[in-house]
Amino acid sequence: GAAAAVVLATETGPVSDRVGARPLAVVGRDPRVSGEMLEAALAAGLASQGVDVLLVGEVPTPAVAHLTDRHDAALGAVISASHNAMPDNGIKFFASGGHKLPDAVEDAIEAAMEESPARPTGVDVGRVTLMDDGGTRYVRHLLDAVEPQLEGLTVVIDAAHGAASEVSPEVFRLSGATVHVIGARPDGLNINDGVGSTHLGPLQEAVRQHGADLGIAHDGDADRCLAVDAEGREIDGDQIMAILAVALKEHGRLADDTLVATVMSNLGLIRAMQEHGISVVQAGVGDRYVLEEMRKGGYSLGGEQSGHVILQEHATTGDGVLTGLMLAARVAETGRSMAELAGAMTRMYQVGNHLTRVRAGLERARDIAGCRRPGVRDDVRRCSAAGAVGRQTTHAADSAISSPPPIPGTANRGPRSQWLRTCRRSHFARRPARCSPSQPRPMQARRY
Repeated sequence: GAAAAVVLATETGPVSDRVGARPLAVVGRDPRVSGEMLEAALAAGLASQGVDVLLVGEVPTPAVAHLTDRHDAALGAVISASHNAMPDNGIKFFASGGHKLPDAVEDAIEAAMEESPARPTGVDVGRVTLMDDGGTRYVRHLLDAVEPQLEGLTVVIDAAHGAASEVSPEVFRLSGATVHVIGARPDGLNINDGVGSTHLGPLQEAVRQHGADLGIAHDGDADRCLAVDAEGREIDGDQIMAILAVALKEHGRLADDTLVATVMSNLGLIRAMQEHGISVVQAGVGDRYVLEEMRKGGYSLGGEQSGHVILQEHATTGDGVLTGLMLAARVAETGRSMAELAGAMTRMYQVGNHLTRVRAGLERARDIAGCRRPGVRDDVRRCSAAGAVGRQTTHAADSAISSPPPIPGTANRGPRSQWLRTCRRSHFARRPARCSPSQPRPMQARRY
């Protein structure tokens, strides 16, 4: 309730100042068993602040964002822990229009949790209403937005026993595809358990077994999408963005011929986009920062290697179902295989799963994050002179880490893996540079 009051204050003015109709909040959740309890508590808290609550049940996060916008709600809330294990849970808020909250508003919410706001009474208390067709409305929105023609395609959907277990298979079937489904029997306890975008093995096996053209994997709240080709090879978020960027450009719908990615995207994505006459703006890590750059520049496509893809023409946040639908539509439109389409981008050598984590003390983490170390630049120059094309990015570990100790991460990227390994070893063999510890400056977007 306190958090909702802060959000509403930024959108409609303080609760005590409002006259007339009460503000509306749209609340959805994923199938976790703890979501039932949190949904009841959140609805009670919102209603106690004079907010009408529309409960839309188990639907994907992007469905809540869409319904928040469509119903002109003051805010949306999703109870989910996304790709994390079943015992975890949390609440994410959307502002009016279905956009994620700015950092300043989130900070204000945290501060408000320590306060005791005034509570309306009597007729000013909010009402709670159930919407049993929220998923159906979301499916209709996707079909109207994309109008996909998937006849002749065979697709395997892995819904991670999560929020897309009903809507994702349904929207692909209504689009004409032959659909096989795994990970779509949520019981409140099995979400993300060995399936979904963080466990691609079962999907890869199912695609090969059914002779499918492609497979689509969601996470628990379906705000992301990864794919596999007919041979079961992974298609990551960078490759998905490359495919969609080329498609949108061909149709004249890629705003300013620009894609927004992050600093952790593979160098191969930038090079592939350059070959197709597409610029790449790199934002900080996190889909909220991708969206900030998209809104700032009026761009239509952005995302992350993890599979968060934002198609701003049709969505206000990452939408795994929409992304998978457009990916399949591109296969159907071109008649080319998923592997052939993904071949437009050659993935460069990239150490680790988007990061190589190197254990170090806090002082060293601050040294690397807080200043530009000459040794890093020397390494990159030396590798480039030897014929490697690559780059090195450093970032600080999260400030709140208990165990293991804080660690900086580095991502080395390029086509010459041996030289890059040499660079990484020589860089971390050096003693930390002598510079004053400081917090890293906010990430500034870069254009390629």
